Amino acid sequence: MLNAHPDLTASVLVGLGWYYLVMLLMNLYWTVQAFHHDGEYANGLPRATPWAIYSSILGMVCFYHFTYPPDGFLIYMPEVFKVNFDRYFSNPVLYFALSIAGFWALIALREWWTKPKVSWVLLNLSLLFMGLSMTDYDFRQIVGKPDNVPIVAMLFIVAFCTWIYFRRAVDNDRRMAEGRPLFEEENNEKVLVWPDLVYTELICMVLLTALLIFWGIALKAPLEEPGSAVKTPNPSKAPWYFLGLQEMLVYFDPWLAGVVLPSIILGGLMAIPYIDFNKVGNGYYCFKERAFAVSTFLFGFLPLWVALIVLGTFLRGPNWNFFGIYEYWDVHKVEAANNVNLSEFFWDWLGGIPKGSDLLTILLRESPGIILIIGYFAVLPPLMGLTILRSYFIRMGLIRFLVFSNLILWMAILPIKMLLRWAFSLKYIVGIPEWFFNI
Repeated sequence: MLNAHPDLTASVLVGLGWYYLVMLLMNLYWTVQAFHHDGEYANGLPRATPWAIYSSILGMVCFYHFTYPPDGFLIYMPEVFKVNFDRYFSNPVLYFALSIAGFWALIALREWWTKPKVSWVLLNLSLLFMGLSMTDYDFRQIVGKPDNVPIVAMLFIVAFCTWIYFRRAVDNDRRMAEGRPLFEEENNEKVLVWPDLVYTELICMVLLTALLIFWGIALKAPLEEPGSAVKTPNPSKAPWYFLGLQEMLVYFDPWLAGVVLPSIILGGLMAIPYIDFNKVGNGYYCFKERAFAVSTFLFGFLPLWVALIVLGTFLRGPNWNFFGIYEYWDVHKVEAANNVNLSEFFWDWLGGIPKGSDLLTILLRESPGIILIIGYFAVLPPLMGLTILRSYFIRMGLIRFLVFSNLILWMAILPIKMLLRWAFSLKYIVGIPEWFFNI
């Protein structure tokens, strides 16, 4: 009996053969560069030898993919790894905790992972993980969707741009500590807009146009069947750039996630130039001089936006359930959703929730959440101004600090609400369905 969903087919092996061929060419170039610049070990052996061995292995793997039939093929992601990966990493709490840990490591270990050799090893590990994962049918169906291919490319582009920033920032921080001129001051040769810049832009425009043409030929347009009120896609997902917003709609009411939070984000971005009192770090890369500003921006961008796009694209499946990246998207998968409000937690603990629909009863019922929200936005800002953010309060003044601290608290409310939902099945902190008001 033929397998309707084969992990490995002849076309998959040939495609992966081309994939490993590209990796081979990349590492051959790296080997040549290492041979010219890295010198030799004490015994006279070139330091590029490990890279030459790795490139040779890639060459054999590439040849193996082009010549060996699918039956009995030996290079694939081990089943035990896939099962355990799906078991643990489809857990949203662990996923988000690891994204926060990765963000911390990104900053704390920036002097290590920005080294060219280390970053090249990390790139190769990520490419090998992608190549081995492509031998799984279910992973291939998710990653290979025309809608999702650009998102995979986006992840590598974001990683590359982040590496460029930290690479330059670490270099300039070291230069300032040693009293040397900045990189931008040392390489400040100016060129004319015409013809230098215009020619460069023209070449980039032609290359990008060619890329989009080949992209359009190779990948089918992600068009689906005509819309119908009686048959909707499952899962029904927003475009990738709205997946973070769609994920927020899981934890907040539409008025809050679709109107209030985006408005605060846009208003906060416009307010940044008026809030920022730090005048250093303009016109050159640095981190130490603007550590808080950079860390805050990257926290909002990486864990709270890019990570949510990845979660919504690759981990959210039918019925908006969580699935592992190697797991079949079964529409019959059922997960218990016993979400309760904070008032239910509180009053059940005291013996019974107040009943009634009058104003005083509703306010009494939701008083724990109301007090918590008021304390969060009214008590925490002055408390932070007197303790951990005292230096910011002194330099900003009262009004700017209140705006700044409230923007920080609004940004923190998303991960707080997500973790409360995942860990305690908490639906709303304040839930007043009688007034269509829920937080």
